[in-house]
Amino acid sequence: MRIVFAGTPAPAVPSLQALLDSGHDVVAVISRPDAPAGRGRKAGSSPVADLARDAGIELLTPVSARDPEFVARLTELAPEAAAVVAYGAILRQNVLDIPAHGWVNLHFSLLPAWRGAAPVQAAIRAGDDITGASTFALEAGLDTGPVYGIVTEPISPVDTAGTLLTRLSLSGAKLLVATMDGIADGSLRAVPQPVDGVSHAAKITVADAEIDWWAPAVAIDRRIRAVTPAPGAWTGSPWGRLGIGPVQITEVTDLAPGEMRAEKKQVLIGTGTTAVRLSELQPTGRKSMAAPDWARGARPDPEVRLASPPAAPSPVAGP
Repeated sequence: MRIVFAGTPAPAVPSLQALLDSGHDVVAVISRPDAPAGRGRKAGSSPVADLARDAGIELLTPVSARDPEFVARLTELAPEAAAVVAYGAILRQNVLDIPAHGWVNLHFSLLPAWRGAAPVQAAIRAGDDITGASTFALEAGLDTGPVYGIVTEPISPVDTAGTLLTRLSLSGAKLLVATMDGIADGSLRAVPQPVDGVSHAAKITVADAEIDWWAPAVAIDRRIRAVTPAPGAWTGSPWGRLGIGPVQITEVTDLAPGEMRAEKKQVLIGTGTTAVRLSELQPTGRKSMAAPDWARGARPDPEVRLASPPAAPSPVAGP
């Protein structure tokens, strides 16, 4: 089939590469415009755009998918189907109607679970044992279209959003090609999503990544892994903001929430249940380092405590 591919970040690259290696004809790639990235905030192209240029594929980077020139060019290309993986912008109905077989979205969850912008992070934070990827027919609703196929993936106790998304991007790429194959030969039909089991995964903000040391150790462990590597867990402290890497849950119970105990080979922090052992810390403006190495330089007082976000106000009772 003649296919147009839309995607932007690194997790979309395996899908584009898989389609380029398949028997389908990728006639154009759509990606978000160049944007500042990295510590220097220099404008750069997206990983998907880089691959498209390397492959010699026509690249479209409209500021808005409503741009009339973009819509006209997409119409001229006359794709039979379009694939979209983490493109990062809403596609209007007039754009969705252009390909004869519609748009196929690769989403990194087992729909209807975790519809929305951060499905991998939500699955880890919720403590799910199994997640996966789904291909579905894109429609105006948020990830509500009928499903073509799924692949499943176990979530390990040490998975971060980064490690899990890497595996899902690879297995999902194979699923996307198989879906396109099935649409091309007419052997595949999408089926409506179940009415039950719907959940949503809102975009993760930097504020969401602040650690509440009053929470149970299990919840803190999941939250940190869910926001690693981006936006990255953090905590307030007497040394300013500290980035926090994944932790290990211990059986230590004599530390108050947020209380730090720095020993020769480990740094422990109290939580709402048992203490957690820090793996890495990143002071603002510095590189990440092993927690004991940081403690040897910072020399924290024995009873120092890390900050937690303010508690949400209690609801006001009605009359």
